Amino acid sequence: MLLKDKIPMGYVLGKVKYELLVVVLYASVVALLFRTFNVTDITIPIAVPTIMGTIISLLLAFRSNQAYDRWWEARQIWGAIVNDSRTLARQLLSFTSGVEYQDEEVIHFRNSFVKRQIGWNFCLGQSLRKENAMQGMERYLSKREYLQLMHYDNKPSALLDMHGRDITYALQKGWVNEYQQVELDRTLTRLCDHMGKCERIKNTVFPVTYSLYLHFSIIFFIGLLPFAVIDFFGWAEVPLVAAIAASFLLVEKMAIQLQDPFENKPTDTPMTTIARTIEKNLRQMLNDHTQLPEQEIAPVTQFYVL
Repeated sequence: MLLKDKIPMGYVLGKVKYELLVVVLYASVVALLFRTFNVTDITIPIAVPTIMGTIISLLLAFRSNQAYDRWWEARQIWGAIVNDSRTLARQLLSFTSGVEYQDEEVIHFRNSFVKRQIGWNFCLGQSLRKENAMQGMERYLSKREYLQLMHYDNKPSALLDMHGRDITYALQKGWVNEYQQVELDRTLTRLCDHMGKCERIKNTVFPVTYSLYLHFSIIFFIGLLPFAVIDFFGWAEVPLVAAIAASFLLVEKMAIQLQDPFENKPTDTPMTTIARTIEKNLRQMLNDHTQLPEQEIAPVTQFYVL
């Protein structure tokens, strides 16, 4: 996911264009009643929306911080997945790099293990997004492994289990020693921890009641605002109320977008892009210079984050 430095105003306002249309019509009706029909007893003290706006601002700040914390934690986890995927491949390749082990069986073992790790990254990302976790796995797994994987509910976990069995097999064959097997298993444990952290973020829903109450408070605040400023600004209160309403609504929209980093939206953690980077790195470790399909390595379309 790439972010541009300058965001067009049309894109920003497009996020709340329907809400702003309602606010402008509502504020215009209030101004019409006050200025044209001389209904002057509809004003309220400006202190009322001022106090309410201050409270809502604090609540919005809290929600925005919590939403960003979830998004940033997800990005940190996937950064750790990049590191541990490279570490796992490096460990396996270096531990089995002895001259006496370079027969066809060992070469096949190394290639299948590293390719399975490449597939694990894509599988985890697709699983978190509630997409088909098996999509594209035939590129990284043998036919036997692919058919076996179909019987598991948690497919990323099943791939790690296959890793574990292969490490045990390598120990039995003497391709790695006990100390090397322990190090490989530790790296697998870290990958399993990263997967669990992603699942925790995915399955922990931001409190719906908090969001609902905050949204209703914002609507109530915007509803009171025209009656508080009409006496001071007249018809100018229409753009003023629209500008204030846009500020509150955009911050709320931003928090809603960031609170779920695995929903396949422009503001998501760029899991597919990260997995592509890992694939290129690990294939180079295998000295596999096969050209990846164009759609697999093309840069992700630039998005704006709101």
